[in-house]
This record gives sequence, structure tokens and C-alpha cells, in this order.
Amino acid sequence: MSIKVFEKAVTDGKKLSMVTCYEYWSALLLENTNIDAVLVGDSVAMVMHGFESTLYATLAMLKTHASAVARGLKTKSIIVDMPFMSYHKGHQETMEAVEQLMQSGAHALKLEGGSASVCQTIKSIVDAGVPVMGHLGLTPQSIHQLGGYKVQGNCDTSAQSLLQDAIDLENAGCFAIVLECVPAALAARITKALSIPTIGIGAGAQTSGQILVLHDLLGFNPLFKPKFLKHFGAGAAFFHDALNGYAQAVEHAEFPLPEHSYQE
Repeated sequence: MSIKVFEKAVTDGKKLSMVTCYEYWSALLLENTNIDAVLVGDSVAMVMHGFESTLYATLAMLKTHASAVARGLKTKSIIVDMPFMSYHKGHQETMEAVEQLMQSGAHALKLEGGSASVCQTIKSIVDAGVPVMGHLGLTPQSIHQLGGYKVQGNCDTSAQSLLQDAIDLENAGCFAIVLECVPAALAARITKALSIPTIGIGAGAQTSGQILVLHDLLGFNPLFKPKFLKHFGAGAAFFHDALNGYAQAVEHAEFPLPEHSYQE
């Protein structure tokens, strides 16, 4: 697969749906849905490994999960996050990380930030033939610098800075940009200023598309519901009922039945 779906979104005006997932089994489920593209995000460190932030995601971790997703997805674009500090250690180490992630099954990579140095890194990666998605607004890898998980771009100065960063990312060669936790009006303004699609998460309805973590939208953790999240399923209740049903069937010798057993 390629990133052509993002180009089509611009030419046809189709809203893009993206989901973040990390495993083979969920990739198999997504393969047979109408979801347009999948992100293997560095949020894997939190969702799958229990860490408190994405800073704990490693290159090895992203490679493992990207490979698992790639084995389950055959017809959808796969974008993989470059983890914390993997693209800030110099050109050679950056390109080695790019090589490893692309060989793990990625069709494109995502980098956070819009500084001059990040834009130069993106340009180098794109020049090497690797598609890059940008990420602005709340950038979790910079969470300590940002002072926590807060809405970004909510004053004139920071809004203008984000708009310029988005333009710089497009000029650096990004094929799309994630806008996370920015005011809806600003996200709409940025989207209108660009010729590449924007993917929102907590950025209103006027972006070119939306992205949510699979586990979040399915309601696996009903206690986690930030303002931008809608539960499209009662995953926690479904698994709770299924597991208790299994335990009860075993306890009452209702499973396995003869049809679940091998006969001589």
C-alpha cells in the first residue's frame, strides 16, 4: 500500500478516518473495515506497556509493533511514529532509524514538531524517498516542555506560530499533518492554508480527517474519556461479560461440550 489515499482526500474532498493500533489481532479486524489508514503510534508505550508517557517508547518497541500490524494489514496505509529522540541524534542515526522502521512494514513515518531542525530532518527523509507525516499542537514527546497535556494555540502568538509551522512542514515535504488538541477555529484555519490534508484529534470537525486510538474509541477503558474522545463501543463491558461467561461455563461444566472435544 501507499499514501495515495491522502492525496485522494485532497482531490476528492473525502474525509479520512484513521485509527491507531499496535497488534496483529486488531490489524486483522481493521483490515476488513472502512478505516482509511492506520498509525502505529508511540502511544504504544502507554496503552500496551503501561508507561506514563510516550517518552518510554523505543525504536525496538515501535519496530516490534509495526511488524505485527504489517502482518495483519494488507490493503491499508501504515504510518509509524519515530519515537522520542530517534531523530535528534544526528543524520546517520536518524536515517538508520528510518531504515529499520520502514523495513518493519511502515509505508510512511510520523515526526513531531515544526522547528527548523525538524523540518530539515523531514526534508532529508523525504529526499531519501520516505513519506513523512507531520504532527503539531500537543506533541506528547515534548510534554515536559509544554507543561502537560494542554490545548495548544489558544492565544494569537501561539496560533500564528502553529500556522507557520504547518506551512513549513508542508514545504519540507510532509504529505499530511496531525493536529492534536488545538482550537477548532485554528485547525480550520490551518487546514484551509494548506494543500495537504490535516488529521485532527481534539481539533474540531473542519480538519481533513480524524484519528483515535482503537482501544479508546472501543471503550476498553471507560474511565478514560478526554473531551475529544467518543466511545463508539462498550469494549470493556463486552470483554467483561464474555470472560465471566467463559468462567461460569467452565465452573458449571458447560464447557467444553462434546462438540468442543476430540473423539477417538
